Amino acid sequence: MRSFWQISEEHLLIEQLRLLLRNVIPSLFTTFPLVGILVWALSVDGNRRNMLVWAAAVIASRLLTVWHARRTLAADLSGGRARREVVVLMLLNALDGVIWGALAWAALDSATLVGNVLVMSVIAGVANSAMSALAVVPPVFFAFSVFALAGLALKLGLMPDPTYGALAGISAVYIAVLMAQARISAHAARAAIHLRFENINLIERLRVETNKAQEAHQEAELANLAKTKFLAAASHDLRQPIHAQGLFLDVLSHSPLSPYQSEVLASTRSAWLATSDMLNTLLDFSRIEAGVVHPNVQPFHLQSLLHTIENDLAPLADAKGLVYRSRETTVAVNSDATLVEMIVRNLVSNAIRYTEHGGVLVACRRRGHAVAVEVWDTGIGIAQADQQDIFSEFHQLGNPERDRNKGLGLGLAIAQGLAKTLGHDLTMASRPRYGSVFRLSLPLSQAAVTKSPSAPVGRRLERQRVLVIDDDTVVRSAMAQLLQSWGCTCDTADSMEEALGVAHVVRPDILISDYRLRGQRTGAQAITELRALLGPLTPALMITGDTAPERLREALASGVLLLHKPVKPEQLYQAMVDVLG
Repeated sequence: MRSFWQISEEHLLIEQLRLLLRNVIPSLFTTFPLVGILVWALSVDGNRRNMLVWAAAVIASRLLTVWHARRTLAADLSGGRARREVVVLMLLNALDGVIWGALAWAALDSATLVGNVLVMSVIAGVANSAMSALAVVPPVFFAFSVFALAGLALKLGLMPDPTYGALAGISAVYIAVLMAQARISAHAARAAIHLRFENINLIERLRVETNKAQEAHQEAELANLAKTKFLAAASHDLRQPIHAQGLFLDVLSHSPLSPYQSEVLASTRSAWLATSDMLNTLLDFSRIEAGVVHPNVQPFHLQSLLHTIENDLAPLADAKGLVYRSRETTVAVNSDATLVEMIVRNLVSNAIRYTEHGGVLVACRRRGHAVAVEVWDTGIGIAQADQQDIFSEFHQLGNPERDRNKGLGLGLAIAQGLAKTLGHDLTMASRPRYGSVFRLSLPLSQAAVTKSPSAPVGRRLERQRVLVIDDDTVVRSAMAQLLQSWGCTCDTADSMEEALGVAHVVRPDILISDYRLRGQRTGAQAITELRALLGPLTPALMITGDTAPERLREALASGVLLLHKPVKPEQLYQAMVDVLG
C-alpha cells in the first residue's frame, strides 16, 4: 500500500490538485437538491431538528469547500504549497465525510425500513461519486470516504438488530473496495497527466528543434548565397585580366619570335589555358546553379562523341603511362549531345586524374531501353563513407595540399548537376585501391538520326569594322590589337553613350559589348540602343565575366550570342564569323 500514499513529483501533483479542485465546483449544484429531498423524505417529529442541523452543516461544508477550490485554483501552487494543499483538502473532506456519516445518526433511529435503506444508499452513493471527483489525489478521497462510511458503520453496529451489524461489516468491506478502485483511478489519472506533460515536452522539443533546423537552414542558405556572390565577384575580377592576357598572347603568337621566345610563349599559353579551364569549370557550375542550362534533346550517335573525348584526353593518359581504351559502339541515344559530352568528359578527366597505374576504359552497355555509358578506372577507389560526398562541390579525395593539377573538385558536381538537368541517372561503384566505375544511363533513340546540315561558311573578317564596348582599358586595348591582327578595323568605347556617338559617325559591321558596363548599364541595353540606330539586324555578340546566377539569366534572356571570359581567340573568331554569316 506504500505506493497508494506516494505523492507525485511537484508538477504532477499540481496538475492532480487542479483536476480535483475543478471537479469539486460542479458538486455544489447537486448538493442542494439532494439535501432538500433527504430532509423532506426523512424528517419526522422526532428528528426534524436534527435533520435541519445536518442539512445546514452539509451546505456550509460544501460552500466552504467550493470557496476554497476557487481560491486555490487562482493561486500559485509551486514552491512546496501543493503538498500543504493536500493536507488542507484532507481536513476539509474529512469534515465533509463526518457530516455525511452523521446522516445515519440523525435519521436511522426514527426512520422506517425504507427510510433506513434510503440513508444507507445515499451515503454509499455519495462515497462512490466522490471517488470520480477526489480519487485523483488518493489521500483526499481516503479522508472523505473513511469518515463517511465509518460513521455509517459505527451507527449500524450499535443498533440492536443483528442484521444491521452485518451491514456494518459490509460497510467496512465496501470501504476496502472503494480504496482499491480509487487506487486504480489514481494511477490512470497520474498516467494521463504524465503523458500530457510528455506530449507538451515533446511538442516543445519539436518546436525548439524545428526552430534550430530553420535557423540552420537559413544560415546555410545565407552561407551558400555568400559563397555564390563571392565566387561570382572573384570570378569576374579574375576573368578580366586573364581574358585580356589570352588576347595579347594570341597577338604575340603572330609576331616574329626567336625559337626561345616561341618556347616561352608556348609555356605561357599552356599556363593560361590551365587557368582558363579552371575558370570555365566554375562557370559550368554557376550555370547549373543558375538554372540556365536548357537541354536540346535530339537523337545522336554516341561513337562520335566518345571519339572526340578520346582524341582530347587520351594524350593526358599517355603522359601518365596509363592505358586509355574506348570500345566502339553503334548505338544512338536521345539526349543533348553537348551536355552528355560534358558529363562523360568530366568523368573521364576525373578517372585519369586519380589513376596512377593501369588504365581507363570507356564502354557502353545496353540495358533494356537504355544504354549505360561506363567509365572504368584502376585508380585509388572511393571508400563507402565518401561515395555520396564526392558529388559535392569542391570535395576532393587525396588532395589535402589542393594541388591545382587535380582540379577544383567540381567535375563530379557538374556531371551530377547536368545529369539531373537531363533527367538521367548517374551512379557509381567503387572499391578502395581497386578502382571505380561511373555509369550514365541514357535512353536509346527510337527515331532515326538525321545528319545535321553543315554550317554555312561565314565571311572572312578582313575589312570588317568592329565596335567594341568595354569599360576595362586593358581589355579594350587587347581586343583592338587582336581584331586588327585579323584585318579588322576596330573602334572602341568605354560606355553606351560613347558607343552611340561613335556609331553616329562611322557605321560598324558588328557590335561586341561587355555585359557589365558603367552606370549600371548592360551590354544588352547598349546593343538594343545601337540596333535602334543602326537597324534591328545589326550583328552583335556579348562577352561577360559574370557568373552570378541572376546575371547569367539576364544575359541569356537578351537573345544575343553570349561568350564567357576568358574567351579563346579562335572561339571569338568563329563567333564573329557566325553572327556575320
